[in-house]
Amino acid sequence: MRYDPLSQRIEKSPTGIRLCAAFLTLLAESKSEENFLRQAIAILAKEFKTDIALVAARRGIWRTISQSRELGVIPNELLSDVLDSQEATFQGQFQAIPVESNLLPGELLVIMRNQRIEAVTLDASAAALAQALILARQHFSLHSRVTRLGTMLEMTQVWSQSRETAALLHAMAEKATKLLDAERATIFMWDKTAKELIGRPALGVASGELRIPENSGVVGRAIQTGEPQRVDADVAAEVKQIDRATDRKLDFRTRSLLCVPLRDSRKNIIGAFELINKRAGNFNDADQTALEEISQYAAIAIENTKYIEQIDSTRKQVAEAAADKVQLIGECPEIKKIVQTVKRLAPTDLAVLILGENGTGKEVVAQLIHYNSLRRHNVMVAVNCAAIAESLLESELFGHERGAFTDAREMRKGKFEIANGGSLFLDEIGDMSLSGQAKLLRVLEDKVVVRIGGSVPISTDVRVIAATNQNLEAAVNNKKFRQDLYFRLNVVTILLPPLRERGEDILLLAEHFLKAFSKRASRQIPEFTSAAKKRLLNYHWPGNVRELRNQMERLSYLHSGDKIDVSDLVLLDPPASQQSGIPQGLSLSDATRVFQADYIDRQIQATNGNMTDAAEKLGLHRSNLYRKMKHLGMEVNEFDS
Repeated sequence: MRYDPLSQRIEKSPTGIRLCAAFLTLLAESKSEENFLRQAIAILAKEFKTDIALVAARRGIWRTISQSRELGVIPNELLSDVLDSQEATFQGQFQAIPVESNLLPGELLVIMRNQRIEAVTLDASAAALAQALILARQHFSLHSRVTRLGTMLEMTQVWSQSRETAALLHAMAEKATKLLDAERATIFMWDKTAKELIGRPALGVASGELRIPENSGVVGRAIQTGEPQRVDADVAAEVKQIDRATDRKLDFRTRSLLCVPLRDSRKNIIGAFELINKRAGNFNDADQTALEEISQYAAIAIENTKYIEQIDSTRKQVAEAAADKVQLIGECPEIKKIVQTVKRLAPTDLAVLILGENGTGKEVVAQLIHYNSLRRHNVMVAVNCAAIAESLLESELFGHERGAFTDAREMRKGKFEIANGGSLFLDEIGDMSLSGQAKLLRVLEDKVVVRIGGSVPISTDVRVIAATNQNLEAAVNNKKFRQDLYFRLNVVTILLPPLRERGEDILLLAEHFLKAFSKRASRQIPEFTSAAKKRLLNYHWPGNVRELRNQMERLSYLHSGDKIDVSDLVLLDPPASQQSGIPQGLSLSDATRVFQADYIDRQIQATNGNMTDAAEKLGLHRSNLYRKMKHLGMEVNEFDS
């Protein structure tokens, strides 16, 4: 008889649908397959008000899997007839039907007593049970596998912490020799491409590894057959599979040997675990079972370690790729000077303070320093100090223990811990509260953090790069920024010029961003008209490079033409205060004096009061700048930096 799909059979009877729902509910609540089957049979027995059993043929013998109550002797001829015919059959006081599906191939039968059941109802009920059995076995098989993996992970906790395969293999060999009282242990990994077995550790070999042909000796036999191999001391001399050439090479004598294949999570043989010379005599069955269990845990640990090695390799590749994408684009003298400074500064661990207006590219410079440093393969963590509430700052930077405060439901690492071995970029450092500054200074000096609610000091190896758009010298003078923290951060200062002072760099950056965004938008790169270029160069760019980047992104996606003209640019007109600081009605001489004084003052502000840098930007010697300022009637303090 050819059965319809289970779902169709179930739907032919309301009883089948009802039982299917009951079985699924039961499955969600059951702790084991045995418990599920016992209760499922009880549900069927209650439904049909009769006694029911689930039986199966195992190696030609009928066995009861589960039953509502002892049914007595069930005729074997009835069971055999049902198994052969695959149809419901009634004989004497028993009625039987196959539980049929592709995953339950006709072996399982539902047996009932004392009552005939309508064929459609009986078939739908058997289909419902079949569907539930399939799901139950899948569910509990997966549950069993997860439990087994959990146990193995617990037993291999130390192994799982290894990040290098070679070190892991040494640790495994050492553990196995102690547990099973052997003289030596070697783990062989199978290099199928080279057709070699690579063994570690290999005592007596300078390289620490032993390479033998894949079919060599007892190890080769274990790998080729997939079966454990054992050689006792009393027959070792006569066993041809023992590779005596290897013994001679290692200046060693193999007396007894136990070797089991290593299988990965897909059951593929990846190598072998070998023990040599049981100290107390011969390896026994218990030793073999133990080594087989160890090999299972070992294979998982090896897979995990190789995976970690792969992740580390990938992380390094990602870091290299990220470094290639970070560019400080520009040809103006200030940018060239910054690039050279970064190259000299990056390999050191000096603290760096980056100054500049919002949007000038302070984080890009921080990334350049990180990716050109020896820390580039570790993480760089960025923290916006202005965006963190004072009450959360300590937790954000230093972490907290579970229960340290009301909302601390679990332990959390701080940014210093996360960035350990890498770099920590503290953006908008000038907006940090004085209390936060004090705590930050302590960590920078001690290189140790203690989580909130904790007492264990945690060492941190972090390079700090800070940035701000504020005049920290003025903030120090106004008691808004700690002087000691300022000196701690200001080991090296990098000043980023505003975009409006970078001249032709504006066009260089515009074309760079336009090219990049046009590629993302899968379109041809539009060109700027001469008028548009002039407008870009004359614009004051209050948002600096960030504003320019956003402008080019908008044009790449929303502008459809091949040319970009002035009318296509959406630029803000400068505020009236920035359009002209010269009052109307002045003579040309007086207007020139006002302009010069205003321009000099803006240059001094842009360099955060550094008179030497301001003079250099103005093309003057420092002494000439002071003389010019006195001539213009400006306030002069010749002790300024």
